Amino acid sequence: MHFDLDKVLEQVSRDKNIDKEILVDTLEQAILSAARKVFGNQRQLEARYNEDTGTVELFLILTVTEDTSDPGVTCTLEESTKHNLGAEVNDEILFQIYYHPDDEEKAVEQEAMYGDILNLKQYRKTFGRIAAQTAKQVIIQRVRQAERETIFREFKDRVDDIITGVVRRFEKGNIIADIGRTEAILPQKEQVASESYRPGDRIMAYVKGVTNDSKGPQIILSRREEGLVRKLFEMEVPETYQNIVIIEAIAREPGSRTKIAVSSRDRDVDPVGACVGLKGQRVQNIKQQLRGEKIDIVPYDTDPARFVCNAIAPSQVSRVIVDAAAHTMELIIPDDQLSLAIGKRGQNVRLASQLTGWKIDIYSESKVLELEERVKENIASIEGVGDDLAETMFKLGWRSLEEIAQASPDELAKIPGLGGVEAAVKISMGARILLEQQDIGDEYLTDEERLLQLDGVDDNVLVILKNSGFETLESIYESDPESISSATGMDFDLCRRIHTGASSDLGFEGDDSDRDFDMLGDGFDE
Repeated sequence: MHFDLDKVLEQVSRDKNIDKEILVDTLEQAILSAARKVFGNQRQLEARYNEDTGTVELFLILTVTEDTSDPGVTCTLEESTKHNLGAEVNDEILFQIYYHPDDEEKAVEQEAMYGDILNLKQYRKTFGRIAAQTAKQVIIQRVRQAERETIFREFKDRVDDIITGVVRRFEKGNIIADIGRTEAILPQKEQVASESYRPGDRIMAYVKGVTNDSKGPQIILSRREEGLVRKLFEMEVPETYQNIVIIEAIAREPGSRTKIAVSSRDRDVDPVGACVGLKGQRVQNIKQQLRGEKIDIVPYDTDPARFVCNAIAPSQVSRVIVDAAAHTMELIIPDDQLSLAIGKRGQNVRLASQLTGWKIDIYSESKVLELEERVKENIASIEGVGDDLAETMFKLGWRSLEEIAQASPDELAKIPGLGGVEAAVKISMGARILLEQQDIGDEYLTDEERLLQLDGVDDNVLVILKNSGFETLESIYESDPESISSATGMDFDLCRRIHTGASSDLGFEGDDSDRDFDMLGDGFDE
């Protein structure tokens, strides 16, 4: 059967997207492997593709020696001179080996002239089944390897990009998707729990990584990465791709809600409006790709306080107290918007904190006023301090009996209207006396006040606990940290601290079961 080998190579090169030179090299190596099966490994052989004839030519290499020869491997200088080969000692002489039936005449002629030094007569036959199978295996292996390397080079440049495929099958919880020239894997840990797929469904995912091992290239996909949201915005919002609108930060809880902060390099372009689109079309398209995940788009601000206020949207903020040293902000929220600011199971404030990088504590206006009045009452209850002086001290930053008790008389004496160092000593002593008596009224605290005294509980944590059914110390103690974390969505370590505090306040700190729990929770630190 005669065919144009060059056209076949070009066709395979196009179909497999493999460079033709790689295919030529593969073909040469296949013929060389088959030839060694026939002529032996001790001989020096070389295969060359002849583009003009469309064939692979095989050559036997003889090395010229000075006095001894090994037919088929070396020949002496005397034999070289005898055959008019014009070679010197250590030169290499190439003889083409004719192994195709159509070249039998050339083979016989060559054997007649150089049979004594080539020693090919006993091997004069076409490649048999074993040699042909060897050539086939070499071609298949090399082409497969070249195809893998081509796929790896193609997809390694697509890391951090979005790719679309079709779900083919499921393997141990992982989704295998057909992405064209190969398959990609969406591991179970990179899937969104609220999403489900069936074979044949189209899937859009983020390329998290590409590896290349003995099994070939493996493309790792993700539906949980923040990069998926970023790339979807770049696809839907031309201004982000053109770097007119900049995505400054993204905070995401996959399948539930995403907050994204954007800014603009052009004063005439509203970054939030550009991302939302006309009648919200752009952001709706992105929500569809994320299977209904909620998206909050907020304007970025270089002022951290303003940025935090934007991030806590849709609730309004009355006041902001910034503690730069602790990298914490306290937000005072109107009472009717407290639940909105915190969000379901604390999601809104949690995402706002992730987005801005600041720890955020939320308090209601009424609670802040109540706490302020309580602080003033505590200060005014010190012997020698009235309401007016307590108001002055509060405005100057004195916020607790502890601060007054630990302050030096010289510090207190600087307060206007205090009455000097002697009065300062009496006030400091009075604060200490009140601190010693402060436990007397604890039994009259409300359930809410008792919860607020627990380590880790502030106003926003209190709202989450109450909304989840934990309204008393007893209800917290009767549960366990894992159940509290599951019901509230809060961090397990925080829930464990709250549970431990409730147990301690109820007098169960020394209980054997509590000690056992502590040992298990702390990895047997005790």
